[in-house]
Amino acid sequence: MGRERDLARIGDFADRAVVHGGAFMLLGEAGVGKSVMLEVTAARALAAGHTLVRASGSQFEAEVSFAGLHQTLHPLLAGLPNLNPAHERALSVALGLGEGAPPGQLLVANAALLLLRQAAATRPLLMVVDDIAWLDRASAVVLGFVARRLTGSRAGLLAASRSGEESFFEYAGLPGYELQPLADEDAAALLRARFPALAPRARQRLLADAKGNPLALLELPVALGDSRRASGGALPPILPLSGRLQAVFAARIRDLPAATFDLLLLAALDGTGDLTVLHRTDALPPAERARLVQVEQDRRLVFRHPLIGSAVVEMSTGEQRRSAHRLLAERLADRPERRAWHLAEAAEGADEEVAALLQTVAHANLRRGDGVRAITLLLRAAELSPADLDRAGRLGEAAYLGAIVNGDLRDAPRLLEQARRADLRGESLATAVAGAYHLLNGDGDVDSAHRLMSGAIEMLTDPGDAHNKPLIEGLYTLLMVCFFGGRAELWQAFHLAIDRLRPGPPELLDILGKTFSDPARLAPPVLDRLDAVIAGLHQEIIPARISRIGIACAYVDRLGRCRDGLWRVIGHGREGGAVTSAIEALFLLGNDAFLVGQWEELEQVVDEGLALCDKHGYRLLAWPGIYLRAMLAAARGQEDSATELADQMIRWATPRGARAIQHYAWQVRALTALGRGDFDEAYRQVSAISPAGVLAPYVPHALWTITDLAEAAWRSGRHAEVAAHAAAVQGTTVISPRLTMVAGACAAMVAPGEHYGRLFETALATAGAERWPFERARLQLIYGERLRRDKATTEARAQLTTALDTFRSLDAGPWVARASAELRATGLSIGPDRAAGMAALTPQQQEIAKLAAAGLTNKQIGERLFLSPRTVANHLYQLFPKLGVTSRAALRDALNQVK
Repeated sequence: MGRERDLARIGDFADRAVVHGGAFMLLGEAGVGKSVMLEVTAARALAAGHTLVRASGSQFEAEVSFAGLHQTLHPLLAGLPNLNPAHERALSVALGLGEGAPPGQLLVANAALLLLRQAAATRPLLMVVDDIAWLDRASAVVLGFVARRLTGSRAGLLAASRSGEESFFEYAGLPGYELQPLADEDAAALLRARFPALAPRARQRLLADAKGNPLALLELPVALGDSRRASGGALPPILPLSGRLQAVFAARIRDLPAATFDLLLLAALDGTGDLTVLHRTDALPPAERARLVQVEQDRRLVFRHPLIGSAVVEMSTGEQRRSAHRLLAERLADRPERRAWHLAEAAEGADEEVAALLQTVAHANLRRGDGVRAITLLLRAAELSPADLDRAGRLGEAAYLGAIVNGDLRDAPRLLEQARRADLRGESLATAVAGAYHLLNGDGDVDSAHRLMSGAIEMLTDPGDAHNKPLIEGLYTLLMVCFFGGRAELWQAFHLAIDRLRPGPPELLDILGKTFSDPARLAPPVLDRLDAVIAGLHQEIIPARISRIGIACAYVDRLGRCRDGLWRVIGHGREGGAVTSAIEALFLLGNDAFLVGQWEELEQVVDEGLALCDKHGYRLLAWPGIYLRAMLAAARGQEDSATELADQMIRWATPRGARAIQHYAWQVRALTALGRGDFDEAYRQVSAISPAGVLAPYVPHALWTITDLAEAAWRSGRHAEVAAHAAAVQGTTVISPRLTMVAGACAAMVAPGEHYGRLFETALATAGAERWPFERARLQLIYGERLRRDKATTEARAQLTTALDTFRSLDAGPWVARASAELRATGLSIGPDRAAGMAALTPQQQEIAKLAAAGLTNKQIGERLFLSPRTVANHLYQLFPKLGVTSRAALRDALNQVK
């Protein structure tokens, strides 16, 4: 009644959605009629022959991960085998239908979207989700992702939620509107139609109290008694409308038989409406007669309004609720997660059996990709733990997961403090892992984190058990502590722990422990294994594992092959997934972008990564991003910015023993000094990372500074040091084409005159060398300078011109200036205004320039153009300055540049 325009608007959406796809959000206060609108639209879709899938959030089932998604997709699950294996596996694991590695949220969302698109390909499909704000978090996030990507699919999503209700379903930007209360005349008509005997005075009071809310108009009169006794009655005006309605339902609930009330309490706490769980349906009739519940065609019990379920729970005693939870746990023995949660709600004190069950379910949720739910379960398990050690371990694990899953370090100190108070003997590895992670990422206290982590591993009863997952996770944490510490002695504890693992370390941990610790010495034997891991990267779905593969690739120049996987991790983080992994992926892509000359992309990913670090309190993880920002500033000649950022790194890293951050700063200072031509300072800074003639042990950054050191040494006259370093880096050529190019160029710098050209040409022609444009152009600049000094002018111009083009494309200002100066020294000035100079020539001057560049004499040019040789010479005298050249030899190269 009075909803014609609303129904037409929602109907228009449904008609469009089954043709073009889309989503629509219906908001409104409790009782305004949202569910009725959804019912009418669903009935019309069925009548039109469309596929209909339905779900409804439940206030008391919001604790079960992916319960809402399972409810929504259940009619379509027969189509799962038609998805590609990765998506089928991800959705099966998330919905508890199969086992496997924990799927990323983004992968689950994409799998759900593909399943819906697949179903809609044969017949239009409409999803109807009521009370979407009460869906479990994992389902709500996935459906929020899906809702924005249905366009073009013949699948529609129609969802409803109370206005202002907090929700994990992100509907901002989706089309929709708020359903308003009935207009006065429609409200009066509804009241007259349903309660014709109401006295006028009572009718007016009810209309005023209901304020157009249909549920209130239908339920408040019942609370007043029959119309003969309600002539002057009214509900107390002290409660808001939803409170008054709940009071109305409570009045009816009080009159129910005890068995009926117990059944309604079970139904409210269960939240699924499954009659097989409730068992006693013979107690239902009194509740049905009181218009509190109804049994739908699919044999599901539903409350006529969510306020009824809330009223039932509020009216129950604590013992009644615990008894109901115990009964539900009994009946859900085959559903571990729901059983565990009900047992936890039934517990009155510490209970290790329930705590252990909750921890098991937490790990199951982690495997399904819902780390947030896993944390909630671990915290409840900690509350129920009777033993201090168990409580400490669960709190520590929750703190650790909170940091790496939620990406928020702010709550970790509180949890860790609780864990430490419980862990009086200091035996919990999980607490140590969480503590080390927080020390590292929060305070940057490398040495304390290392002592805590290595000590906890040593105290294990069996520190060699490779199947001990906390131990393996602890070793990953110890690896990062050692890296940021940047000192060889820190790695001893890590390698000792790896060597004693039985039957052996996990493949990725073993590879990462070699390529990220001392790649110059340890990486070559494992590169084939790393390449195999990279080849399978498209099948990886765990964000932390993908980012760790990227980390393993960083210093051995394989990041480019990880780009797709790293972007998936970033997308997962943007959708609410693992923030820590997303930060790592952003900066890994930034590293690759700097090396391959994609500097605009570098700025974008670094800005996003640093914003996440700032938002979530990751002080240590921010430094790789700050390093990249500083390197870009140094390369572009923004000396003040680069210097300030390097100084920030030094000030933070030095008192904390974070030597890797100092390495970052020293490289930035070296590159800045090279840009301004202070080669002695550049040599001093870069030598602090690794001295000439040595690739310092356990300093992986030395592989990124070979060109810096060679250039600084060569230009400052330290040719013996260049020779020593050239010899030291020859062993790295097996690692990557970049290192082959760099090592070859270092050898060429100190080769005798009859050999250096061949060595430079071989190095610069290394297969794939063009992938590293900035570094290659710097080597070409060095080569061109030596050619010019040896009077090989034409060859020098070729190298210098190519280098200049690269520097200009990168906007590497200091190197543009140096390459330009070298070209001018060859008699060829390649200025940024060359094309403008050519345009400034008269047509006749342009013709003269072309003929002179082709090698014709003034006399030959004059004969062709019917000019005197003197006139030709005069024109050449005028055009040379316009093109920035001083000789005919330079003129040819200048015109080629303009072309």
